[in-house]
Amino acid sequence: MTDEPAVPAPASTPAPAQAVPPNPPSGLSVSRPLALGVAGLAAVGVLSSALLWLKLSTIQEHLARQSAESTAQALEARTLARQASDAAREAAARQAVMETRLSEVALQRTQLEELMQSLSRSRDENLVVDIDSALRLAQQQAQLTGSVQPLLAALKTADQRLLRAAQPRLNPLQRAIARDIERVKAATVTDTLNLLTRIDELTRMVEDLPLANAVGPAMAAPPAARPPSPGSAPAWWVGLMERMGDETRKLVRVGRVERPEAALLSPEQSFFLRENLKLRLLNARLALLGRQVEPARADLATAGEALSRYFDASSRRTQAAVTLLQQLQSQARTMELPRVDETLAALATAAAGR
Repeated sequence: MTDEPAVPAPASTPAPAQAVPPNPPSGLSVSRPLALGVAGLAAVGVLSSALLWLKLSTIQEHLARQSAESTAQALEARTLARQASDAAREAAARQAVMETRLSEVALQRTQLEELMQSLSRSRDENLVVDIDSALRLAQQQAQLTGSVQPLLAALKTADQRLLRAAQPRLNPLQRAIARDIERVKAATVTDTLNLLTRIDELTRMVEDLPLANAVGPAMAAPPAARPPSPGSAPAWWVGLMERMGDETRKLVRVGRVERPEAALLSPEQSFFLRENLKLRLLNARLALLGRQVEPARADLATAGEALSRYFDASSRRTQAAVTLLQQLQSQARTMELPRVDETLAALATAAAGR
């Protein structure tokens, strides 16, 4: 392009043409417009080339600018892509953390719901549970103390709480408590201390009770010696015969034996029999102290069988011991505390109907 402006050089050729002989006027008039035309074309070409060069330069600058902008945009896009990748990884990590926290929250929510369900029992259900616990505790206290007062107090308290609640659903429970209150009030419980004292008295009587194989009571005293009548035997002879008769009667004793095992007891067996009877009475005493009525009644029954089998039933001491033992057995039957099974059954029904 730098060579194109040299085209107008032929226009300077007129200098050597001065040495050429002048052409005819017609030739000169023709070359002048041609030269002007060529010069105009050359000027137009130069101008076009300049314009084209300027346009190309503008295009190059524009392309360079676009290329720079594209490069910058590519770098920016690469940076943004890197940032987006980092943000995606961070978002994934946060999502994982959030999912973990969400699972923990779900677990805590489940546990909280279970806790709320356990704590959201109605007032009636809590009342039923409280009354049941109080009655069972009162039963244990009554068993330990031998008194119906703890049981009666627990029943009255339960009745008052039901009256304050005023729930129709609990009316059967209230009626059962009222019946059990009447039953407990009407029950008679034996005085344990008096019963134990009488068992100790019977234990002391065992040592002096006569056995069935013991020798009978002394013979009646012989009648007073009658004064000798005239012609009768001498007095010393009569007294001697009477003493000999008494000794003979003592050597032989005739009686009816209803229980051979009682008649065959040796002195050593008799000692162990009395000790065994004392142990039975002691076991009955300990059972009554522990509020175990059935074992106590069994031991008293065994002691009664031993009294009637091995001891002399005709003796007043034996009869008194048998009478006392029968009284103890009768009192032991009344030591059983009244039960509140009807109330407990009504409580179970009320608890099952929730």
